Amino acid sequence: MAGNSFGTLFKITTFGESHGDALGGIIDGCPSGITLDLDAIQFEMSRRKPGQSAIVTQRKEPDAVQFLSGIFEGRTTGTPIGFVIPNTNQKSDDYSHIKDNYRPSHADYVYEKKYGVRDYRGGGRSSARETASRVVAGAIAKQMLPEIKINAYVSQVGPIALDKPYQELDFSKIESNPVRCPDEQAAVIMEDYIRGIRKEGDTVGGVVSCVIQNVPVGLGEPVFDKLHAELGKAMLSINAVKGFEFGSGFEGAKMKGSEHNDLYNTDGTTKTNLSGGIQGGISNGMDIYFRVAFKPVATIMKEQESLDNQGNITAMTGKGRHDPCVVPRAVPIVEAMAAIVLADFYLINKTY
Repeated sequence: MAGNSFGTLFKITTFGESHGDALGGIIDGCPSGITLDLDAIQFEMSRRKPGQSAIVTQRKEPDAVQFLSGIFEGRTTGTPIGFVIPNTNQKSDDYSHIKDNYRPSHADYVYEKKYGVRDYRGGGRSSARETASRVVAGAIAKQMLPEIKINAYVSQVGPIALDKPYQELDFSKIESNPVRCPDEQAAVIMEDYIRGIRKEGDTVGGVVSCVIQNVPVGLGEPVFDKLHAELGKAMLSINAVKGFEFGSGFEGAKMKGSEHNDLYNTDGTTKTNLSGGIQGGISNGMDIYFRVAFKPVATIMKEQESLDNQGNITAMTGKGRHDPCVVPRAVPIVEAMAAIVLADFYLINKTY
C-alpha cells in the first residue's frame, strides 16, 4: 500500500489500523538539538483522543504516545523519530455485522476492490484513528517553529455558523468548551444541536477554520509546490474532508479585481488580506487563514440499505462507537497538518 507518507524534508510515515495492536509513525528530517516538551505533545493527543466529552465517540483510549528513537535526554538527535500509540479499547465484535457488507459512504467497497482484502474492524487503515500519528508529528513540528501561532477552531456545525471574522474572536476560549468554538454563545447552540442529532441516531458535518500567524515571508515554492496547494493536499488527506478554501475562497469569485486586490503599505504588508497570506504560492507575511469542510460521519444508528459482497442489497443499522460530529476532534488534526506543511517548507527554505 502506497500513500502512507507526507512531506519532503520533514516527512511523516504512519502505520497501524483502528483495531490493531497499535498505531505509530516515523518522523524523518527533524533537525537535531530541538528540546521537546513531551507534555505538550501529549496535550495535543488528548485534544484529539476519543471519549473526551459527551458529544464525541465514547471509545476510551488514553492515546499515550511512546517514543522509541530519535530523542535523547529530551532533545532530538537528528535521526528518525519512531513512536507507537497502543490501542487499548478495541471492540472488534461491534463490526462483525459488516464483515460481508459495504457500509454506505465508507471506504469498505473501494478498499476490497482495490486490494482484494479489507480489515473491516472499525474501517482498518481507512479509519480516522490513523490521524493520531499525524498529531504527534504536528506537535513536534509546532515546537520546531515556536514563533508561528496556529489556531484552528470550529466555525460551523450543520447550519449553525459563526458570523464573526476571526479578528474578533478570542482564541484562548477554543478549549473552554467541548465543541472547540471560541464564541461561547455559539458553542452552546452547536453543542445542543449535536446532542439532538445524536439522539436521532444521525450525524452532522461542519467546518473547521484555521488561522496561522507570524509566518515569515517566503515559504512555498513556485508552480506545483505552492504553499496553498500543499495546505490543500494536507487538509484533503484528512478523513471526511470534502472542501478546502483559503483567503477569500469561493466568495472571491463574486468580486471585482478593484475590490479584491490587497493594496500595499510601505513596509510590504497589505491594507486588506483577501489573499489569505499567500501570493503566487508563497507566504507574504500576513495571516494565513483557511476553512476545511467535513462531511457527516457515514455510520448512523438508523437502518439503511447496504450492499453485500455477493451483490445483494441488504438492510443494515450502524453499531459501535462513533462521533455524531467529527469537527470538535478534527481541530487538533487540522493544526497538526498545517504545522507539518510549514515545518517542511521551513526546511526547504534552508536549502537556498
